[in-house]
Amino acid sequence: MCDVLKKVRFFLASEDGPTATEYAVMLALIAGVAVAVVGSVGSTAENIFANIGAYLPS
Repeated sequence: MCDVLKKVRFFLASEDGPTATEYAVMLALIAGVAVAVVGSVGSTAENIFANIGAYLPS
């Protein structure tokens, strides 16, 4: 148990831990925005092609 506490203290004191955490948070936010944008663009493109398809003779 003492080893775990020492490792946690070292992780919190080192500069690499917070930097890695910040990069992970930024990566998660960028991925979330990318998914939202792709979903929105895909939905819009689907609507455009459906409208075009409605005007074409079958």
